[in-house]
Amino acid sequence: MDSLRGFDGEEAIVDHDDSDHSGVETPLAIGADERRMHVRAYNHWASLLYGRAFPSIEDLEPDAVEDFGPHSVLLDFTAGAEAPAIAYLGHRLRRECALDEGIDSVADVPSRSLLSRLTDHYLQIIANRAPIGFEAEFISQGGVNTLYRGILMPYSSDGETIDFIYGVINWKERADPTLEAELVLEVEQAILSAPRAAEHAPVWPDEPLGADADGGIEDDEILDLDMPVIDEDAGLADLLDAARQGADAVRVADGRSRAALYRALSLAYDFALVAAARPQEYAELLQDSGLKAQDRAPMTPIVKLVFGIDYDKTRLTEFAAALAHGRRAGLGVGELRDLLEKFPGGLKGIVRAERAARAPAPRPPRDEAAAEQLRRMAPQAIVELDSGDGEFVVLVARRVSERGLAVLGAVLDDALVARAMVKAAK
Repeated sequence: MDSLRGFDGEEAIVDHDDSDHSGVETPLAIGADERRMHVRAYNHWASLLYGRAFPSIEDLEPDAVEDFGPHSVLLDFTAGAEAPAIAYLGHRLRRECALDEGIDSVADVPSRSLLSRLTDHYLQIIANRAPIGFEAEFISQGGVNTLYRGILMPYSSDGETIDFIYGVINWKERADPTLEAELVLEVEQAILSAPRAAEHAPVWPDEPLGADADGGIEDDEILDLDMPVIDEDAGLADLLDAARQGADAVRVADGRSRAALYRALSLAYDFALVAAARPQEYAELLQDSGLKAQDRAPMTPIVKLVFGIDYDKTRLTEFAAALAHGRRAGLGVGELRDLLEKFPGGLKGIVRAERAARAPAPRPPRDEAAAEQLRRMAPQAIVELDSGDGEFVVLVARRVSERGLAVLGAVLDDALVARAMVKAAK
């Protein structure tokens, strides 16, 4: 059974076996999330209308669209609607379905393949004469529980007849259900049970975010910090949306509310925990947003996803450091906010602590290391002369034979001694 959900938040359940796919999904609510691949595909379709009922098939170049072209299929109905031909099949979709080059028509599409999720619904487009978006999950032919979102869009060769349909689909495999359920449940409980005292958070205008946790409060502005509501079937994108709601509250406060910021950072941290448990889904979010994972700074893409890549880079660096410190401390879901509120110096204090933890162990001064080396060396000769009271001195000598040196005196210059020690210890 496939459970299909429309993008406008309404749920439609369609029960069918492999041979019956007659359910009509909820139409796509365009604008709900501009970051998703199927929305960008719709926007591309709309940009080709030019006042016509349907875009011209001549304007579509799926192999030239790097964003969603590899995830797409183009169906050709010019020879009849009973057995449409497959005019184009993106390489990622072909690879996911393990299809060879010989697939020519919809009749060749294996049942229970990801491609069948698109091709089984093409008649709905002809009936509705408009794009249709859908999302569902199913057990693939390989026995993998797979979630997918897709959209089918009509194209025409004459401006009136639908003789081509272009479909775009994005997918992910379910993570370990036990771990995923535990993490999502913890996130939901943390969000829904968060203390409400921060709903009336004063702000101050002079020092953005406060220099320390005990900074003075001068402004009586009140912020509405209602916690976002997370559905029990929340995916990683939904958790990201909840974290972005927290970031939006920070923007509304113009970066001046410590309570709003700590709440947003805590939501971002919770999102990071779930993202770590859903690496494939997280990788798709990064790809859709044009970001890349960073091994040396794994929290940087997280804060860019939540706060936006155009957010102040200095602040993003601090936010990433705070989230990294939470991971270093082994914090669980909902625990970063409490740490931020109790840590000496607040966010600034945590950032300093994280940077100190990352810093390499300081090396001893070069002259100290050289001194230790010189102390272990066997003396070549011992002479008696006035040379001050320092442990090491520089002696000036004149050569009197091939191996004979006449010591003339000591040079009492600390800088010169230090440089000479380093050279002598090598």
